[in-house]
Amino acid sequence: MSYIKEINSIHNPLVKSTISLKEKSRERKKNGLFVIEGVKELELAIKGQYTLKTILFYPELISSDTTLELIKGISPVPEIIAISKDIFQKLAHRDTTEGLLAIASTKEHALESLKFKNNSPLVLVAEAPEKPGNIGALLRTADAAGLDAVIIANPKSDLYNPNIIRSSVGCVFTTNIALGSTEEIIQFLIGHNITINCAALSASIPYTEVDYTQGTAIVVGTEATGLSEQWLNKASQNIIIPMQGEIDSMNVSVSAAILIFEARRQRGV
Repeated sequence: MSYIKEINSIHNPLVKSTISLKEKSRERKKNGLFVIEGVKELELAIKGQYTLKTILFYPELISSDTTLELIKGISPVPEIIAISKDIFQKLAHRDTTEGLLAIASTKEHALESLKFKNNSPLVLVAEAPEKPGNIGALLRTADAAGLDAVIIANPKSDLYNPNIIRSSVGCVFTTNIALGSTEEIIQFLIGHNITINCAALSASIPYTEVDYTQGTAIVVGTEATGLSEQWLNKASQNIIIPMQGEIDSMNVSVSAAILIFEARRQRGV
């Protein structure tokens, strides 16, 4: 086939702008664009109805036919560009990118736009998560459990940080996600009759003693500081995972997974 364009120089303006999108949150926010790496991630972005602007592929690792098949039927059709080995190695973060990258438009994740498919949603709320790897792991857990939404309070990381995309294995594109302040989210949950269950060390009962069958939010904080007083003061119930060893906490994504799957067990799912 004849390509729309071929790029062979790492000094090309598109290459430079793609590097900036990968490395700088302010560039992603200013331009409303971000970078996707890998076939699986691209497939999930398409499933999540993201608008693709540009597809970059390295012909030695992925053919033009395979690339075209991946984007078959999507609209608008993105620009498709074949890139050289030097450019691919400059842009790709990992060896398993499979020769494919894309530039896509970001989405808004406004709390007021969040919709639920049923009257008893199961929601995960994470307050001020800082580590992209933890956010990605939380999103993978949410996907595995089929949660109705993930809400991030007072976010510290850009949702389209490459490390979040990578650690979520693309689940960031297909998970129902909203962002907001703690105060906004508390009011949202109360307004939707969603019970607030806060993972906390004090004034808590074992997580297995709570009913999660109605509209439920499981709220987790950071490993370093836990949840803010705002959450603890508004909690319907504080819950705790009993520890048998010497430490009093686990990685936030592990804790969230235990709580979420107990909720799923109670719901018979």
